[in-house]
Amino acid sequence: MSASQTSDVPTLLVKIFGKDRPGITAGLFDTLAAYSVDVVDIEQVVTRGRIVLCALVTQPPAGMEGDLRATVHSWAESIKMQAEIISGRGDNRPRGLGRSLVTVLGHPLTSEATAAVAARITRAGGNIDRIFRLAKYPVTAVEFAVSGVETEALRTALVTDAARFRIDIAVVAAGLYRRAQRLVVMDVDSTLIQDEVIELFAAHAGCEDQVAEVTAAAMRGELDFEQSLHARVALLEGLDASVIDKVRSEVRLTPGARTLIRTLKRLGYQVGVVSGGFTQVTDDLQERLGLDFAQANTLEIVDGKLTGRVTGEIVDRAGKARLLRRFAAEAGVPLSQTVAIGDGANDLDMLNAAGLGVAFNAKPVVREAAHTAVNVPFLDTVLYLLGITREEVEAADTLAGD
Repeated sequence: MSASQTSDVPTLLVKIFGKDRPGITAGLFDTLAAYSVDVVDIEQVVTRGRIVLCALVTQPPAGMEGDLRATVHSWAESIKMQAEIISGRGDNRPRGLGRSLVTVLGHPLTSEATAAVAARITRAGGNIDRIFRLAKYPVTAVEFAVSGVETEALRTALVTDAARFRIDIAVVAAGLYRRAQRLVVMDVDSTLIQDEVIELFAAHAGCEDQVAEVTAAAMRGELDFEQSLHARVALLEGLDASVIDKVRSEVRLTPGARTLIRTLKRLGYQVGVVSGGFTQVTDDLQERLGLDFAQANTLEIVDGKLTGRVTGEIVDRAGKARLLRRFAAEAGVPLSQTVAIGDGANDLDMLNAAGLGVAFNAKPVVREAAHTAVNVPFLDTVLYLLGITREEVEAADTLAGD
């Protein structure tokens, strides 16, 4: 029977609940099979060993409903479950236009925060159709499927609650594209890695304070990125190129970075990095992590010494967005199916150009401008924003023999 044919026919909602055990779903439908009913909808949830199984079925032939009810209740009692059967008409009411997925990350996720999110969705005109836990560690991640309100309006409505309750909330449009093959492009310094590469070089050159002064001037808006890059690199003039290997060994990956990249790659994603840092480091990261794309500035080396200059195309704020588009074209991925991750104002153009821009432990101005923000120190939590569960991550590792 088609959806149009069940729009106004009598139906029964059969609800079974109690302690979960093998065979409950099969047992219920074996019981219903004797009454020639058609299945209209099924939903099952298991929480801490307790199951709630709902089956929406067509009404049985005339004179058989009473027997069906008695048989279902008897079967449920025989396996120490409870049953509830409700008469009605038709299918579930259609979901409203505007469908979004709201991912809430908490460390911890409190009941107060959850109540606030649910209430805010309702006040925005949305309906919560489904709630599903994506992960319980290293953060609690819960996904709400919401209908009846446009994605942008819902995202705006939830911003206040995210800040108030110190949780991260991502709101994306629902649809098949969410799980389609994508391209993920990350910033490097303070995103993929915990360090600022220029500071690592400066430590070996003994000019940390001078580099910090230039950085502070750039943060105050007294220098643009290209000016600050040239000023800081000039301080490295004369440094022996052998220090590059030392800096590479000092780079610390952000917790969860390997898991994020490994999982994305196994799911068929392409992954790249763009950096205002240096190819002498990003090339090494590309090889170590199996990245598909990598682009950064290049330190000029002459006679085994750093000259204090960079060569080639400058990777600045506009350059990062340009490279995102270039990588997407090379990967054959529409820009709408790209994800960009970054922490600084230098990443804003890239975050805004991507289908989903994620501010990772970012400055306030970046958090406010990005599509969503993650403020926990685990880079792999970005997976939950893509609807990938912790169980799927672990299963991928098991299949790979990790």
